[in-house]
Order: sequence, then C-alpha cells, then structure tokens
Amino acid sequence: MKKKNIVKEKKDFDKAFKLKNQYFSKFAYLYIRDNNLVRERFGICVSKKVGNAVIRNKVKRRIKDIIDKSELHFLPKDYIIVLKKSVKDAEYLDLKDDIVNLLKKSNEIR
Repeated sequence: MKKKNIVKEKKDFDKAFKLKNQYFSKFAYLYIRDNNLVRERFGICVSKKVGNAVIRNKVKRRIKDIIDKSELHFLPKDYIIVLKKSVKDAEYLDLKDDIVNLLKKSNEIR
C-alpha cells in the first residue's frame, strides 16, 4: 500500500467515526467517509487490547497485504478499518475472507 493511500490524521479518523456510516464483520468494523481526493485512502486502527506492538504491527501488515492483493476497485473515499480483539487469534485466510467480504459489502451498497 502506498503511503499516499493511508489516512494518518486524527481529524480524518474522527470525521469518519462521527458519520456513523459503519459496517461490521467477525473481525472488524469499517467506517466510510467521502474525501475530496481522486483516490481511496485506508486507515487501520488496532487497539492495545489486541496485544503488544509486535502483534499490532503484524495485524496491520496483514490487513495492508490483504487490501493490496484484493483486486477490488474502490471509490475515492476514506475507509477506516477498526479491528476487534478477536483478530489476534485469526488465521490469515480467515482474516482475508472476512476483510474482503466486508469491503465488498460496503462497495455494493454504495
């Protein structure tokens, strides 16, 4: 995932959370917000309840890899993925299926 496609500012996360445009799955919540850019951006939130920094970074790397390898076409919006505690024990393939289905579900409704 390219750095220009990553949401980093707290204000962007907060705006997405306020809209309540939310989808959920077994391992994650997905918040979607329109942005004024010509590309999609992704933000990934992992709570300290999931584990230490090593585990949190591993989970974030997995999510970025799943997004990169999925051949989905995204609208120019901000996609904020908030991971649940259950993601800590998830296998890669289960996590991949869950995240891809979540992203597909959000794009179908849009």
